[in-house]
Amino acid sequence: MNKSELLEKAAPHYEEEEILEIAHAIDVATLAHNGQKRKSGEPYIIHPLSVAGTLIDWGMDIDSVLAGVLHDTVEDTDVILNQLETLFGKNVAFLVDGVTKVSQARAGMQDLSTYLPQTKDNLSKLLIAVGQDVRVIIIKLADRLHNLQTLQHMPHDKQVKIARESLEVFGPMADRLGMGRVRMEIEELAFSYLDPVEFKKMRNLIRKRLGKSTRKLGIIREEVSKALHREKVEFEINGRVKSIYSLHKKLAKVQGNIDDIYDLMALRIIVETKEECYRVLGVLHALYQPMITRIKDYIAIPKPNGYQSLHTTVITPTKQIIEFQIRTYDMHEFAERGLAASFHYHEQKSSKDYIQAKKSTILPTHMQWINQLQEVANKLRSGETITTDQLNVDLFGDRIFVYSPKGDIYNLPEGALPLDFAYLVHSDIGKHANGFRVNGMIRPFNEPLQNGDIVEVMTKKSSAPKQAWLDQVTTTHARNKLRAQLRQLGVIAGISHAAAIIRNKTMHKKEK
Repeated sequence: MNKSELLEKAAPHYEEEEILEIAHAIDVATLAHNGQKRKSGEPYIIHPLSVAGTLIDWGMDIDSVLAGVLHDTVEDTDVILNQLETLFGKNVAFLVDGVTKVSQARAGMQDLSTYLPQTKDNLSKLLIAVGQDVRVIIIKLADRLHNLQTLQHMPHDKQVKIARESLEVFGPMADRLGMGRVRMEIEELAFSYLDPVEFKKMRNLIRKRLGKSTRKLGIIREEVSKALHREKVEFEINGRVKSIYSLHKKLAKVQGNIDDIYDLMALRIIVETKEECYRVLGVLHALYQPMITRIKDYIAIPKPNGYQSLHTTVITPTKQIIEFQIRTYDMHEFAERGLAASFHYHEQKSSKDYIQAKKSTILPTHMQWINQLQEVANKLRSGETITTDQLNVDLFGDRIFVYSPKGDIYNLPEGALPLDFAYLVHSDIGKHANGFRVNGMIRPFNEPLQNGDIVEVMTKKSSAPKQAWLDQVTTTHARNKLRAQLRQLGVIAGISHAAAIIRNKTMHKKEK
């Protein structure tokens, strides 16, 4: 991509002043990267311009696009942050700095399974950069996507390293932000380098199946369209093919039997309102026999990343098994672009308020993990000592939604215990917890919560936290709050009886 192509892409979406800013940023970046080449031999500037183009496609605000153009200048050229702040303002400089810190943090990483660097300094950079503004992650995803798209020019060992990191870190990161289309692109590209033989096998399997199913699916699509027209429902219907990497993972769960995978191809129906989603579901179930165990209402109970849709699998009179996804246009927009869909081209100020962690109280439920991340980042920034287990920030693990008796929704990692919920509601609720009712039944402290559970915390003013509770919490947030309360009560937290004996013996030897 060159300057004129990027400006042409941006023109319909930004104000004239903003287009001039993009042009200025391109000139600054072009001069800074002058003489630098990519592994392909092309001028380096092609990369930041491609990243910015992707951010425009995602509908990101002007500051994100400018940061996309400039994201490598501080790390790879003589440009310094103060210069960017003078030329483009604090917000753009902040975003460029954040992306740079994520890159520096990654350079110190060894363990990809948790995406946590081995040094506290690098971890601080990562948490502070990511915790303060989610746009940093989104810019980094655009950066990674273009690097994957041009990975063929890298040596084999680098291809494998970048592909593995993409699959283990950036794919899940996109998923946590609800960016389904981006997740799929990252996974497909990374998988094709990590296991090219399996990738080709899966791709051929899909093509073979699609050839057999497309005509039959066309007949079903026509039947459904006629039924919805009779009901006077305004709708859009299209097909969705399962991604190659998703098929690979799903086959592993069904011992390689593709006949057990019912959603290889699905029909997606998009309507205007939530009420119409349920009307369409009724029409489908009147036409075909539903498989009761495969009806999923992600509208009433969204997925932890915010995804909403109705899923149903039906059996046609010809014994064909078909999955349908039903959603509104807004739900579809979010399913495709996730959190990026929250940034509107011309709503820069409101989008900043929405995403800045300083305004964390208005983050949606499925973004509560950003608030928790920010807590750790603030401690690190203020120089507070953080223990090893407090650094175990779960950015990418599976999440669940649980409810208070009043219907408030809380987002927790899979495997969370009742005390994790109590401390998430409020530290005083956790402090005085005396018992738990889950779905109306008394449940023990050590029984993991499940998605959709209704959790009631029973409290007593006389109840106080106990050191044994450290084994009854799984989240960093709950452990931090609990440790602080134990310290206030004078309880020594984190040192076992055995460790205390060893320490005393060591000191006794030194005295001798």
